[in-house]
Amino acid sequence: MAYVNSTRTAANGLADRFAALVNGIRVAAQRRAVYEKTVRELEGLTNRELADLGIARLNIRDVAREAAFGNI
Repeated sequence: MAYVNSTRTAANGLADRFAALVNGIRVAAQRRAVYEKTVRELEGLTNRELADLGIARLNIRDVAREAAFGNI
């Protein structure tokens, strides 16, 4: 016996697309804020404190990018 299950969804209306756009902008702003805060905090550390964390001053922006946006 064969069984097929098909699920259909309604097409996204204008309101749904606008809500998704607004949500995407909000998420992007939150990620950018995390990036900027991480950069500020790491740049405020001394070279010795950064070395204790295993971070070179040159890599601060890379570390912040990974913290905010994941491994891109």
